Parts: sequence; structure tokens; C-alpha cells
Amino acid sequence: MAASQTTIGIIYDYDQTLSPNYMQDEVLFPHFGINAEQFWKKSRELVDKEGYDGELAYLKSMLDYLELDRPTNKELRKLGENLNFYKGLPELFDEMSSVLTAEHRLFGVKIEHYIVSSGLKALLDGSRIAPYVKKIFGCEFGEDAHGRITFPKRVISHTTKTQYIFRINKGMLEPNEDVNDHMPPELRPIPFNHMIYVGDGPTDVPCFTLMKKYGGNALAVYNPDEKDRASFRKCYLLSAHADRIKHIAPADYRAGSHLRMLLEEMVLEIANGIIRRKRAEMEDGMISAPHF
Repeated sequence: MAASQTTIGIIYDYDQTLSPNYMQDEVLFPHFGINAEQFWKKSRELVDKEGYDGELAYLKSMLDYLELDRPTNKELRKLGENLNFYKGLPELFDEMSSVLTAEHRLFGVKIEHYIVSSGLKALLDGSRIAPYVKKIFGCEFGEDAHGRITFPKRVISHTTKTQYIFRINKGMLEPNEDVNDHMPPELRPIPFNHMIYVGDGPTDVPCFTLMKKYGGNALAVYNPDEKDRASFRKCYLLSAHADRIKHIAPADYRAGSHLRMLLEEMVLEIANGIIRRKRAEMEDGMISAPHF
């Protein structure tokens, strides 16, 4: 039996996409007295001089800096309560459903929100946006016998982010489910053309590319308050020169903003397409009664 395929999935990066700040800089480093500039310098040196992957480099640096005072994941979740977001969040997550009409709902159309981040899942789990999100994917630490964080048990890089889009596509949201198992397209709960991916720059390119290849939707956001226009320039290059995305917008998620209108129009386009498909399926399956 085919899946209903009436769910629209909106997938977000986190740092610079939902928040103008990097989560570590905002809540973790101040709490533990870590100098952000020195931290990221050390992390970059691990990449440049020792060949570390970027995400593993920052996780190792974090463990090194916190060696004598390693927190628990519970403590990290508590720190996540202090994360701040762009304007319009977390209200967007509730308000987006209002764009769906009664007819959309009659056909079972709904919206689910996901976050796929190279940041720390524990911080996001404790944030104000966590209750609104179907699933958060991020880097995770295991714990020792005393509950203190030890070795990374899950690392999400900008290239492996695409694995989690496939997980959402197949409904395989738990790490023990093998996302490589074959699943026919008609059984996948959220087809790629029912997805919208929101990112901010080059680290989202693999996800942008995946959306473009399989008929999904993607847009890039930039910080409108940046005076040097660096984030805008990243988005502009992705759109105008790299041809990775069609749309860029300021990271303002409030009702009536450019970004909000783009998201709403994408949702409506997908929702209307679902209705057309459902009606066609009903018509194809209908057998007319005999006429006398």
C-alpha cells in the first residue's frame, strides 16, 4: 500500500539560518569562560595542520577545553534555554499551518518542521524551538559512568546532512534504522518535492543540490543587520553564479516578511499539488455505475 504522502517537510539548518549567532559562541563559551576566537583558531589548526574534518575538529577542541569540567548532556540542554533566534521565531512554527485551507486539511495535508545541524543537538533540544520541531538532528556526545560527555557518538558534517534528508524522506528518523534500505518512492512519507530546505551558505550546498536534483524547494537566508554584507554575498553567489538556489531572503521569519511570503507560497504550491494528485487518484479509481 502506498503512503499517503500528504506531509510537507520544512527542513532548517540552524547556525546563521534560524539564529544570527553560532550556538557555541552564544551560550557554551560564555558559561565556561572559553575565548571564542582562540577556540576557533585551535579548531582551524586541527583542520589545516592535522587533517581533521571540520566538525570533528571543533568537537575535539570542545572536549579539550572542557577536560576538567565536562558537562552532562542535561547541563547542555539547560544552556540551550538561552539560545536566541531571528525575528519571528519560534512563532513561525505554529503560524505556518494557518496558510493551509480547510480543503487542504480535509485531504490530510499537514506541515512538519525539522532541523539538521552540525551544531550540538543537546543545546537545540533545550531551546525554545524544540517543542515545535518534529525531529532535531545534530552532533551528539556519549557520556561516561558519571554522566559527563566523553566521545562524540554522532557527527553531522555539511556533506552528511543529506543523509538526514533521506531519513526524513523515508520516515527513518531513528539512528538504528538503516537509511540505505531500499524503499520504493510511493512508500516514502515525505517525497522530495514536498520538501523545503532553508540554509544560509556554502555548508548547505549538498542539501541545496539534493533539493534541486529531486525536485525539492530550497532558499538561502542572510542576516540583514550585517554591515559588511558577508552573509548576503554568500547567498547572492549561490543564486547568481553557482545556480544552487532560486531564492534568497533576509532572515526575518515574521508574518508579511519576504522570507515568510516565500515559505507560504512554496507550502501552498505543494499543498495544492497534493490535492490535485489526490483528486486524480480518486477519479482514476472510480468506476461509473451502469446506465439504463
